[in-house]
Amino acid sequence: MLGLISPFLGFAVMVVAIVLVWKDTSWSKGVKVAATVAAFALLGSVAPEPEDQSRGTAAPADGKAAVGAGRVNTLARTAPSASPSPTSRPRPAAKDYRGMSLDDAREAAEAAGFGVDEHDASDEDKSIMMRLNWTVCFQRTGWTSSGTRMIDFGAVKKGAPCPREDGGAIPWPTMPDLVWKTWRTAHKEVAALGTVPADHIMASTAYVNDQLPDKGGYDDWRVCVTDPAKGGDVTVGMWVTIGLTHPDNGCPDSGRDDGDRPRLPDRDDDGDPDYHDPFPGDRRRTSSYPDGLPGGSGDSSDGSGGGGGWNCPRTRWC
Repeated sequence: MLGLISPFLGFAVMVVAIVLVWKDTSWSKGVKVAATVAAFALLGSVAPEPEDQSRGTAAPADGKAAVGAGRVNTLARTAPSASPSPTSRPRPAAKDYRGMSLDDAREAAEAAGFGVDEHDASDEDKSIMMRLNWTVCFQRTGWTSSGTRMIDFGAVKKGAPCPREDGGAIPWPTMPDLVWKTWRTAHKEVAALGTVPADHIMASTAYVNDQLPDKGGYDDWRVCVTDPAKGGDVTVGMWVTIGLTHPDNGCPDSGRDDGDRPRLPDRDDDGDPDYHDPFPGDRRRTSSYPDGLPGGSGDSSDGSGGGGGWNCPRTRWC
């Protein structure tokens, strides 16, 4: 009964009673042992259980990710001796900083009373430089051992998509299949990926001896090859090259292994591919000079000699 009132009072009285049983009674030794055990058992059944002292000191972290849940970045969360343990505190309130530049998010969080940490949210684990060029994808809050509210930002380079989880791979868009689409269509599809500026998409010729017309003149030319190739990652700010050919030509054989860059037929070897050479059998006449090219000094077609003549028989130059 005294143990119900106070465990310590009950224990003290029980000790006195046991001593008297062993010293001042004529009971046998076995009876005394049984009485002692029964007394301890009775006191134990009425004494209250001690408070659980093993509750952890780590504060639960609240994280918000752009896609899925992220990894937990450990903050020091051991409670100071003069204040309640972090587990008994409410989670530190924080606004949603996702989508903000890391620089702006840090400034706002510090103004709200948070200590701020940051890390690369991708699996590349890069050091963060120029916070203006990074975007917040994940945030986690907690307490430090000194009772300071902390927030940890997971960020990626500006323009990059957020990983599915903190510390995961960045899901870059990939190069679509553009072969035989027009330049106009291909340019729109690459720009729509969102990671490459329009002025980073360059047109080139698929054949080494071909030449693009002036801008706007190759809008209907066809795509033969791209760099990066179909299925390759198209990352932030990279340059994309699209190799084109005139619709009258096919694309180069992708299976060639001679190591030479593909060339269009040029029978007179004047630099003009046959498909747009007005005189494919006359090396002296090209698309730039359809009536012939000026000849070298000392070469006169009229037989008059004297040097400095024009090598241009039967053309308007003579």
